[in-house]
Amino acid sequence: MKKVLVAMSGGVDSTVTAYLLQKEGYSVEGIYMKIHTREELHARYLKNVEKVSRFLGIKIHVLDKREEFEKVVFKPFVESYIKGETPNPCAVCNRYMKFGALVDFAHKVGADFFATGHYVKCDGEFLYEAKDKAKDQSYFLFNLKKEILGKLIFPLGDMYKEEVKKIAASIEPLEEIAAQKESSEICFVENSYIDILKEYTNPDQKGEVVNRKGEVIGEHKGYMHYTIGKRRGFNVYGAHEPHYVLEIKPDENKIVVGKREELERRSLSLEGLNMFTNSKDFEASIKIRYRSPKVACRVKIEGDGASVDLCESVYGVAAGQAGVFYEGEKLLGGGWIS
Repeated sequence: MKKVLVAMSGGVDSTVTAYLLQKEGYSVEGIYMKIHTREELHARYLKNVEKVSRFLGIKIHVLDKREEFEKVVFKPFVESYIKGETPNPCAVCNRYMKFGALVDFAHKVGADFFATGHYVKCDGEFLYEAKDKAKDQSYFLFNLKKEILGKLIFPLGDMYKEEVKKIAASIEPLEEIAAQKESSEICFVENSYIDILKEYTNPDQKGEVVNRKGEVIGEHKGYMHYTIGKRRGFNVYGAHEPHYVLEIKPDENKIVVGKREELERRSLSLEGLNMFTNSKDFEASIKIRYRSPKVACRVKIEGDGASVDLCESVYGVAAGQAGVFYEGEKLLGGGWIS
């Protein structure tokens, strides 16, 4: 009997993942990883995990990786905002924590496979978009190490979220888990990322809003409150039409704003590439944010970076976000927008 270690979060997706894999005949063990410091959440979710453990009769491991998470994910998240970038902590966490530390632990306990409740498909060589496009999480998994793909199982890749909820709701001991509210996208952010930044720096330092010429045309409440493309939260003197953040100047505590057409980009550069294909010059489509539509592009890879020519305009390209390549539903890889 093949053994699988399932990442258990206490939510409906990982709960149903463990349930389905056991029904398929796998020997299932679960693991709950502590990464953030929100103890009230750990208490609540561990209670759920223990309930699932009793119902399925499976062993549960608890791994405390809070120190490593702070160093690898949390501090770079804060530093990215201080540098005027827009970070993507989930993609970093997936590589080093969920599919790094947990995959390593799976090897230690002799598991043949590692499974999660992510909405994505995998054939051992490539990742693919999930059937449920509204829940697809392939974008956040572009940074996984290629060599681990053959050990991954994603039972929810061919399911819709509503199907998953129905399965959990049909099992009496799991009904409460099925009914609970979904957790936020960034696990360590309770309300706003600004609240996090206030613990480490002062994001509320007012500064000047300038145009492309450098002329002062307004004021803002602190550059860390803004990301590229944002159109609210700052004041432009006498403005009668929307202005958008075009650039952030952290060293000067200034934001550059302009009309929407000034946000237009037809090319961009990526660094820190992680590719599942060996092609160096190819046509694909790219997503520049999780919720943005794919755009056709031409990619040229050189070393650790890529230059990307877009077939149509995009708006709101932000340093620190991921640019992720697809061929249809197949994930080809990606990198960090520079």
